[in-house]
Amino acid sequence: MKFDSIDNQLKLISRGVEEIIPEEELKSKLEYSQKKGEPLNVKLGCDPSRPDLHVGHGVVLRKLNHFQKLGHQATLVIGDFTAMIGDPSGRNKTRPQLTLEEARENAKSYIDQASKILDIDKLKIVYNSDWLNTMNFSDVVRLASHYTVARMLERDDFTKRYQAETPISIHEFMYPLAQAMDSVELKSDVELGGTDQKFNLLVGRDLQREYDQAPQVIITMPLLEGTDGTDKMSKSYGNDIGFTDTPEDMYGKSMSIPDKLIKKYFILAADANDQTLIKVENELSDSTINPRDVKRALGREIVTLYYGKDKAFEAEKHFERVIVNKSEPEEIEELTLKSSKSLIDIISTAGLTKSKGEARRMVNQGAVRIDGEKVTDINLIVDKGSNIVIKVGKRRFIKIK
Repeated sequence: MKFDSIDNQLKLISRGVEEIIPEEELKSKLEYSQKKGEPLNVKLGCDPSRPDLHVGHGVVLRKLNHFQKLGHQATLVIGDFTAMIGDPSGRNKTRPQLTLEEARENAKSYIDQASKILDIDKLKIVYNSDWLNTMNFSDVVRLASHYTVARMLERDDFTKRYQAETPISIHEFMYPLAQAMDSVELKSDVELGGTDQKFNLLVGRDLQREYDQAPQVIITMPLLEGTDGTDKMSKSYGNDIGFTDTPEDMYGKSMSIPDKLIKKYFILAADANDQTLIKVENELSDSTINPRDVKRALGREIVTLYYGKDKAFEAEKHFERVIVNKSEPEEIEELTLKSSKSLIDIISTAGLTKSKGEARRMVNQGAVRIDGEKVTDINLIVDKGSNIVIKVGKRRFIKIK
Protein backbone atom coordinates (compact mmCIF):
# COMPACT_ATOMS: atom_id res chain seq x y z
CA MET A 1 0.00 0.00 0.00
CA LYS A 2 1.32 3.44 -0.95
CA PHE A 3 0.99 6.38 1.45
CA ASP A 4 1.45 10.13 1.10
CA SER A 5 4.75 11.67 2.21
CA ILE A 6 5.45 11.75 5.94
CA ASP A 7 5.41 15.56 5.94
CA ASN A 8 2.01 15.73 4.25
CA GLN A 9 0.60 13.11 6.62
CA LEU A 10 1.90 14.96 9.67
CA LYS A 11 0.47 18.22 8.36
CA LEU A 12 -3.07 16.82 8.17
CA ILE A 13 -2.80 14.82 11.40
CA SER A 14 -1.53 17.89 13.31
CA ARG A 15 -4.31 20.17 12.12
CA GLY A 16 -6.28 21.42 15.10
CA VAL A 17 -4.79 19.01 17.65
CA GLU A 18 -4.03 19.93 21.25
CA GLU A 19 -1.21 17.43 21.88
CA ILE A 20 0.59 14.55 20.20
CA ILE A 21 2.37 12.39 22.79
CA PRO A 22 5.10 11.81 21.82
CA GLU A 23 5.47 13.47 18.40
CA GLU A 24 8.72 11.67 17.57
CA GLU A 25 7.03 8.28 18.00
CA LEU A 26 4.21 9.27 15.66
CA LYS A 27 6.75 10.14 12.98
CA SER A 28 8.57 6.84 13.57
CA LYS A 29 5.30 4.88 13.32
CA LEU A 30 4.40 6.65 10.07
CA GLU A 31 7.85 5.93 8.64
CA TYR A 32 7.56 2.25 9.60
CA SER A 33 4.05 2.12 8.14
CA GLN A 34 5.26 3.60 4.88
CA LYS A 35 8.26 1.28 4.72
CA LYS A 36 6.14 -1.84 5.31
CA GLY A 37 3.20 -0.62 3.25
CA GLU A 38 0.90 -1.35 6.19
CA PRO A 39 -1.64 1.08 7.70
CA LEU A 40 -1.53 2.22 11.31
CA ASN A 41 -4.30 0.99 13.60
CA VAL A 42 -5.98 4.14 14.91
CA LYS A 43 -8.45 3.73 17.76
CA LEU A 44 -11.29 5.89 19.06
CA GLY A 45 -13.56 4.80 21.88
CA CYS A 46 -17.17 5.96 22.13
CA ASP A 47 -19.72 5.96 24.94
CA PRO A 48 -23.06 4.54 23.73
CA SER A 49 -24.92 5.87 26.76
CA ARG A 50 -25.06 9.25 25.00
CA PRO A 51 -25.95 8.56 21.36
CA ASP A 52 -26.99 12.10 20.33
CA LEU A 53 -23.99 13.58 18.54
CA HIS A 54 -23.12 17.23 18.00
CA VAL A 55 -20.26 19.04 16.27
CA GLY A 56 -18.27 18.89 19.52
CA HIS A 57 -18.19 15.10 19.10
CA GLY A 58 -17.40 15.72 15.45
CA VAL A 59 -14.00 17.21 16.34
CA VAL A 60 -12.41 13.86 17.23
CA LEU A 61 -14.48 11.93 14.65
CA ARG A 62 -13.12 14.20 11.94
CA LYS A 63 -9.58 13.54 13.13
CA LEU A 64 -10.28 9.81 12.81
CA ASN A 65 -11.49 10.53 9.29
CA HIS A 66 -8.23 12.32 8.54
CA PHE A 67 -6.42 9.06 9.25
CA GLN A 68 -8.89 7.26 6.96
CA LYS A 69 -8.13 9.72 4.17
CA LEU A 70 -4.42 9.00 4.64
CA GLY A 71 -5.05 5.27 4.16
CA HIS A 72 -4.81 4.10 7.78
CA GLN A 73 -7.17 1.71 9.57
CA ALA A 74 -9.70 3.54 11.72
CA THR A 75 -11.23 1.48 14.54
CA LEU A 76 -14.29 2.63 16.47
CA VAL A 77 -14.56 0.92 19.86
CA ILE A 78 -18.12 0.82 21.17
CA GLY A 79 -17.91 0.84 24.97
CA ASP A 80 -20.93 -1.40 25.52
CA PHE A 81 -19.29 -3.21 28.45
CA THR A 82 -18.66 -0.04 30.49
CA ALA A 83 -22.14 1.18 29.53
CA MET A 84 -23.57 -1.93 31.20
CA ILE A 85 -21.72 -1.02 34.41
CA GLY A 86 -22.75 2.63 34.19
CA ASP A 87 -22.25 4.47 37.46
CA PRO A 88 -23.56 2.23 40.25
CA SER A 89 -23.26 5.09 42.74
CA GLY A 90 -25.90 7.00 40.78
CA ARG A 91 -23.89 10.24 41.07
CA ASN A 92 -23.12 10.52 37.36
CA LYS A 93 -26.46 10.99 35.61
CA THR A 94 -24.78 10.96 32.19
CA ARG A 95 -23.74 7.35 32.76
CA PRO A 96 -26.91 5.39 33.50
CA GLN A 97 -26.64 1.62 33.66
CA LEU A 98 -27.74 0.08 30.36
CA THR A 99 -28.45 -3.48 29.34
CA LEU A 100 -26.28 -4.94 26.60
CA GLU A 101 -29.27 -4.67 24.24
CA GLU A 102 -29.79 -0.98 25.10
CA ALA A 103 -26.09 -0.24 24.63
CA ARG A 104 -26.06 -1.99 21.24
CA GLU A 105 -29.23 -0.15 20.16
CA ASN A 106 -27.70 3.21 21.15
CA ALA A 107 -24.55 2.22 19.28
CA LYS A 108 -26.58 1.85 16.06
CA SER A 109 -27.73 5.46 16.40
CA TYR A 110 -24.16 6.59 17.18
CA ILE A 111 -22.73 4.81 14.13
CA ASP A 112 -25.52 6.10 11.88
CA GLN A 113 -24.78 9.69 12.90
CA ALA A 114 -21.00 9.19 12.80
CA SER A 115 -21.35 8.07 9.18
CA LYS A 116 -21.89 11.74 8.32
CA ILE A 117 -18.14 12.11 8.94
CA LEU A 118 -16.54 8.66 8.80
CA ASP A 119 -16.17 6.35 5.82
CA ILE A 120 -18.27 3.51 7.22
CA ASP A 121 -17.24 1.08 4.48
CA LYS A 122 -13.61 1.33 5.61
CA LEU A 123 -14.32 1.65 9.33
CA LYS A 124 -13.64 -1.24 11.70
CA ILE A 125 -16.30 -1.37 14.44
CA VAL A 126 -15.71 -3.48 17.56
CA TYR A 127 -17.48 -3.90 20.91
CA ASN A 128 -15.34 -4.06 24.03
CA SER A 129 -17.75 -6.48 25.73
CA ASP A 130 -16.31 -9.10 23.36
CA TRP A 131 -13.13 -9.26 25.45
CA LEU A 132 -13.91 -7.49 28.74
CA ASN A 133 -16.99 -9.64 29.37
CA THR A 134 -14.91 -12.82 29.13
CA MET A 135 -12.46 -11.82 31.88
CA ASN A 136 -12.81 -13.68 35.18
CA PHE A 137 -12.00 -12.28 38.62
CA SER A 138 -8.40 -13.48 38.57
CA ASP A 139 -7.95 -11.68 35.22
CA VAL A 140 -9.31 -8.48 36.75
CA VAL A 141 -7.00 -8.76 39.79
CA ARG A 142 -4.05 -9.35 37.47
CA LEU A 143 -5.06 -6.30 35.42
CA ALA A 144 -5.37 -4.13 38.53
CA SER A 145 -1.91 -5.21 39.69
CA HIS A 146 -0.36 -3.33 36.77
CA TYR A 147 -1.36 0.08 38.15
CA THR A 148 -0.99 1.78 41.54
CA VAL A 149 -3.43 3.92 43.48
CA ALA A 150 -0.83 6.70 43.49
CA ARG A 151 -0.79 6.72 39.68
CA MET A 152 -4.59 6.73 39.53
CA LEU A 153 -4.70 9.73 41.83
CA GLU A 154 -2.65 11.67 39.28
CA ARG A 155 -5.88 12.03 37.29
CA ASP A 156 -7.09 15.57 37.83
CA ASP A 157 -10.66 14.83 38.89
CA PHE A 158 -9.53 12.05 41.24
CA THR A 159 -6.98 14.40 42.81
CA LYS A 160 -9.57 17.10 43.43
CA ARG A 161 -12.07 14.67 44.91
CA TYR A 162 -9.42 13.04 47.12
CA GLN A 163 -8.30 16.42 48.45
CA ALA A 164 -11.93 17.42 49.03
CA GLU A 165 -12.51 14.09 50.83
CA THR A 166 -15.23 13.25 48.31
CA PRO A 167 -15.69 9.46 48.03
CA ILE A 168 -14.09 7.67 45.08
CA SER A 169 -15.46 4.20 44.39
CA ILE A 170 -13.03 1.38 43.56
CA HIS A 171 -14.91 0.65 40.32
CA GLU A 172 -14.06 4.15 39.08
CA PHE A 173 -10.39 3.16 39.00
CA MET A 174 -11.37 0.33 36.66
CA TYR A 175 -12.66 2.57 33.87
CA PRO A 176 -9.20 3.77 32.76
CA LEU A 177 -7.92 0.19 32.98
CA ALA A 178 -10.85 -1.13 30.93
CA GLN A 179 -10.19 1.50 28.25
CA ALA A 180 -6.51 0.62 28.36
CA MET A 181 -7.34 -3.07 27.86
CA ASP A 182 -9.08 -2.06 24.63
CA SER A 183 -5.73 -0.74 23.40
CA VAL A 184 -3.98 -3.96 24.43
CA GLU A 185 -6.61 -6.13 22.74
CA LEU A 186 -6.48 -4.13 19.51
CA LYS A 187 -2.71 -3.50 19.60
CA SER A 188 -3.50 0.10 18.66
CA ASP A 189 -0.77 2.31 17.23
CA VAL A 190 -2.61 5.57 17.88
CA GLU A 191 -5.51 6.49 20.16
CA LEU A 192 -7.59 9.64 19.81
CA GLY A 193 -9.58 11.50 22.45
CA GLY A 194 -10.53 14.86 23.88
CA THR A 195 -8.23 16.66 26.28
CA ASP A 196 -10.43 15.37 29.11
CA GLN A 197 -9.42 11.83 28.13
CA LYS A 198 -5.66 12.41 28.30
CA PHE A 199 -5.08 10.43 31.51
CA ASN A 200 -7.03 7.40 30.27
CA LEU A 201 -5.14 7.43 26.98
CA LEU A 202 -1.82 7.55 28.81
CA VAL A 203 -2.88 4.55 30.90
CA GLY A 204 -3.29 2.73 27.59
CA ARG A 205 0.35 3.46 26.74
CA ASP A 206 1.49 2.19 30.14
CA LEU A 207 -0.57 -0.99 29.98
CA GLN A 208 0.63 -1.83 26.48
CA ARG A 209 4.20 -1.72 27.80
CA GLU A 210 3.18 -4.11 30.59
CA TYR A 211 1.92 -6.50 27.92
CA ASP A 212 5.15 -6.17 25.90
CA GLN A 213 3.51 -4.12 23.14
CA ALA A 214 4.79 -0.97 21.46
CA PRO A 215 2.97 1.87 23.26
CA GLN A 216 0.37 3.79 21.32
CA VAL A 217 0.81 7.43 20.41
CA ILE A 218 -1.97 9.54 21.86
CA ILE A 219 -3.54 12.52 20.13
CA THR A 220 -5.81 14.81 22.10
CA MET A 221 -8.26 17.25 20.53
CA PRO A 222 -9.49 20.49 22.13
CA LEU A 223 -12.94 20.55 23.68
CA LEU A 224 -15.20 22.82 21.64
CA GLU A 225 -17.16 25.48 23.49
CA GLY A 226 -20.86 25.60 22.75
CA THR A 227 -22.73 28.38 21.00
CA ASP A 228 -22.87 30.33 24.29
CA GLY A 229 -19.08 30.63 24.15
CA THR A 230 -18.76 29.63 27.81
CA ASP A 231 -19.38 25.97 28.55
CA LYS A 232 -18.24 22.85 26.71
CA MET A 233 -20.70 21.98 23.96
CA SER A 234 -23.39 19.75 25.41
CA LYS A 235 -26.99 18.95 24.63
CA SER A 236 -27.78 19.25 28.34
CA TYR A 237 -26.52 22.87 28.30
CA GLY A 238 -28.63 23.70 25.24
CA ASN A 239 -25.56 25.13 23.48
CA ASP A 240 -25.03 22.37 20.91
CA ILE A 241 -25.20 22.12 17.14
CA GLY A 242 -26.51 18.61 16.62
CA PHE A 243 -25.72 16.24 13.76
CA THR A 244 -29.48 15.76 13.31
CA ASP A 245 -30.35 19.47 13.45
CA THR A 246 -32.03 20.80 10.33
CA PRO A 247 -29.76 22.78 7.97
CA GLU A 248 -31.65 25.93 9.03
CA ASP A 249 -31.03 25.31 12.74
CA MET A 250 -27.41 24.34 12.09
CA TYR A 251 -26.80 27.58 10.19
CA GLY A 252 -28.73 29.70 12.70
CA LYS A 253 -26.88 28.25 15.68
CA SER A 254 -23.55 28.84 13.92
CA MET A 255 -24.48 32.50 13.53
CA SER A 256 -25.06 32.80 17.28
CA ILE A 257 -21.53 31.96 18.41
CA PRO A 258 -19.38 34.76 19.88
CA ASP A 259 -16.96 36.42 17.46
CA LYS A 260 -14.00 35.23 19.56
CA LEU A 261 -14.79 31.61 18.57
CA ILE A 262 -15.07 32.12 14.81
CA LYS A 263 -11.54 30.94 14.03
CA LYS A 264 -11.75 27.98 16.45
CA TYR A 265 -15.02 26.86 14.87
CA PHE A 266 -13.49 27.09 11.40
CA ILE A 267 -10.68 24.79 12.56
CA LEU A 268 -12.61 22.29 14.68
CA ALA A 269 -16.20 22.40 13.41
CA ALA A 270 -15.67 23.26 9.73
CA ASP A 271 -12.36 21.40 9.19
CA ALA A 272 -10.86 24.42 7.42
CA ASN A 273 -7.51 24.04 5.65
CA ASP A 274 -4.56 26.43 5.99
CA GLN A 275 -5.58 28.51 2.97
CA THR A 276 -9.08 29.09 4.37
CA LEU A 277 -7.71 29.94 7.81
CA ILE A 278 -5.37 32.59 6.39
CA LYS A 279 -8.36 34.16 4.61
CA VAL A 280 -10.43 34.05 7.82
CA GLU A 281 -7.62 35.60 9.89
CA ASN A 282 -7.18 38.40 7.35
CA GLU A 283 -10.90 39.15 7.27
CA LEU A 284 -11.21 39.15 11.06
CA SER A 285 -8.32 41.61 11.35
CA ASP A 286 -9.80 43.90 8.65
CA SER A 287 -11.88 46.62 10.35
CA THR A 288 -13.87 47.18 7.15
CA ILE A 289 -15.29 43.64 7.26
CA ASN A 290 -18.08 42.81 9.68
CA PRO A 291 -17.35 39.59 11.63
CA ARG A 292 -20.97 38.66 10.94
CA ASP A 293 -20.08 38.16 7.27
CA VAL A 294 -17.20 35.83 8.24
CA LYS A 295 -19.65 33.97 10.45
CA ARG A 296 -22.00 33.54 7.47
CA ALA A 297 -19.19 31.76 5.62
CA LEU A 298 -18.68 29.60 8.70
CA GLY A 299 -22.36 28.68 8.80
CA ARG A 300 -22.26 27.71 5.12
CA GLU A 301 -19.17 25.56 5.65
CA ILE A 302 -20.63 23.69 8.62
CA VAL A 303 -23.95 22.98 6.88
CA THR A 304 -22.12 21.94 3.70
CA LEU A 305 -20.13 19.32 5.63
CA TYR A 306 -23.32 17.62 6.83
CA TYR A 307 -25.89 18.40 4.13
CA GLY A 308 -24.11 19.68 1.01
CA LYS A 309 -23.80 23.10 -0.67
CA ASP A 310 -27.40 23.35 -1.91
CA LYS A 311 -28.83 22.92 1.58
CA ALA A 312 -26.28 25.39 2.95
CA PHE A 313 -27.43 28.00 0.42
CA GLU A 314 -31.09 27.37 1.29
CA ALA A 315 -30.32 27.61 5.02
CA GLU A 316 -28.66 30.98 4.50
CA LYS A 317 -31.68 32.27 2.56
CA HIS A 318 -33.95 31.04 5.36
CA PHE A 319 -31.81 32.85 7.96
CA GLU A 320 -31.92 36.07 5.94
CA ARG A 321 -35.70 35.89 5.58
CA VAL A 322 -36.70 34.72 9.07
CA ILE A 323 -34.00 36.07 11.41
CA VAL A 324 -32.69 39.18 9.67
CA ASN A 325 -35.89 40.38 7.99
CA LYS A 326 -38.16 38.78 10.63
CA SER A 327 -40.45 37.30 7.99
CA GLU A 328 -42.07 33.89 8.08
CA PRO A 329 -40.32 30.97 6.36
CA GLU A 330 -41.48 30.08 2.85
CA GLU A 331 -42.57 26.68 4.12
CA ILE A 332 -44.07 26.08 7.56
CA GLU A 333 -45.17 22.75 8.98
CA GLU A 334 -48.93 22.61 9.45
CA LEU A 335 -50.91 21.07 12.31
CA THR A 336 -54.66 20.51 12.07
CA LEU A 337 -56.41 20.50 15.44
CA LYS A 338 -59.35 18.15 15.92
CA SER A 339 -60.40 20.08 19.03
CA SER A 340 -59.31 23.01 21.14
CA LYS A 341 -55.93 22.50 22.78
CA SER A 342 -53.67 24.38 25.17
CA LEU A 343 -50.80 26.37 23.68
CA ILE A 344 -48.35 24.53 25.94
CA ASP A 345 -49.55 21.14 24.66
CA ILE A 346 -49.29 22.27 21.05
CA ILE A 347 -45.77 23.63 21.45
CA SER A 348 -44.44 20.53 23.22
CA THR A 349 -46.22 17.82 21.17
CA ALA A 350 -45.25 19.54 17.90
CA GLY A 351 -41.60 19.30 18.90
CA LEU A 352 -41.03 23.05 19.16
CA THR A 353 -39.81 22.44 22.71
CA LYS A 354 -38.45 19.31 24.37
CA SER A 355 -41.02 19.33 27.17
CA LYS A 356 -44.04 21.13 28.59
CA GLY A 357 -41.76 22.63 31.22
CA GLU A 358 -39.58 24.19 28.54
CA ALA A 359 -42.71 25.39 26.71
CA ARG A 360 -43.87 27.23 29.85
CA ARG A 361 -40.42 28.77 30.30
CA MET A 362 -40.40 29.99 26.71
CA VAL A 363 -43.79 31.66 27.20
CA ASN A 364 -42.70 33.25 30.49
CA GLN A 365 -39.53 34.54 28.80
CA GLY A 366 -41.55 36.17 26.03
CA ALA A 367 -40.12 33.84 23.40
CA VAL A 368 -43.48 32.67 22.01
CA ARG A 369 -45.48 34.66 19.47
CA ILE A 370 -48.77 34.11 17.68
CA ASP A 371 -49.03 35.94 14.36
CA GLY A 372 -46.20 38.19 15.51
CA GLU A 373 -47.76 39.10 18.86
CA LYS A 374 -45.99 38.10 22.07
CA VAL A 375 -47.86 35.57 24.23
CA THR A 376 -47.78 35.89 28.03
CA ASP A 377 -50.61 33.56 29.10
CA ILE A 378 -49.32 30.01 29.75
CA ASN A 379 -52.95 28.83 30.05
CA LEU A 380 -53.96 30.07 26.60
CA ILE A 381 -56.30 27.73 24.69
CA VAL A 382 -56.01 27.55 20.90
CA ASP A 383 -59.22 26.74 19.04
CA LYS A 384 -59.35 24.41 16.07
CA GLY A 385 -59.49 26.19 12.73
CA SER A 386 -57.67 29.21 14.19
CA ASN A 387 -55.42 29.55 11.12
CA ILE A 388 -52.56 31.09 13.10
CA VAL A 389 -48.77 30.86 13.04
CA ILE A 390 -46.97 30.09 16.31
CA LYS A 391 -43.32 31.07 16.59
CA VAL A 392 -41.09 29.73 19.36
CA GLY A 393 -37.67 31.29 19.78
CA LYS A 394 -36.10 32.63 16.62
CA ARG A 395 -36.31 29.69 14.27
CA ARG A 396 -39.23 27.39 15.15
CA PHE A 397 -42.63 27.81 13.53
CA ILE A 398 -45.87 25.89 13.15
CA LYS A 399 -49.14 26.80 11.42
CA ILE A 400 -52.35 25.82 13.18
CA LYS A 401 -55.38 25.05 11.02
